[in-house]
Amino acid sequence: ARLKAQAGVLAMTGRRLPVMPILAADTTVALDGRPLGKPASPEQAAEWLRSYSGKTHRVYSGVAVAWEGQVHTALSSSKVRFRPLNEAEIAAYVASREPMDKAGGYGIQGHAALFIEHIEGSYSGIMGLPLFETAALLRQTGMILL
Repeated sequence: ARLKAQAGVLAMTGRRLPVMPILAADTTVALDGRPLGKPASPEQAAEWLRSYSGKTHRVYSGVAVAWEGQVHTALSSSKVRFRPLNEAEIAAYVASREPMDKAGGYGIQGHAALFIEHIEGSYSGIMGLPLFETAALLRQTGMILL
């Protein structure tokens, strides 16, 4: 998230755009301490879904706000437990192509919500933009949110 925010600042200044705070975020899923990116293939997505079946994993979403020469960051950490999944469910979800552009191979805001038995943490963080942390960082820039 920090690197994305810094790249945003460079793009803004390089294009001579009006100076504004730059907001960036990035999300990763970790299973048994191993970070997962986006699946490289449908087979990998299916493999990851099988590994989540009946287990708990972590979702980390970092957010960064670049403003006035500084980059402020925050991290949201959540636990997600999937119910046990069967092969037909996994195959149908992978066939939907939904997992292919998602960190960890699923999106809580999509059909995978049917698989999620319990969350501990931030729903918006699991979606990819932790709103509580984002609001705190934006307030640091002097923005009035409400």
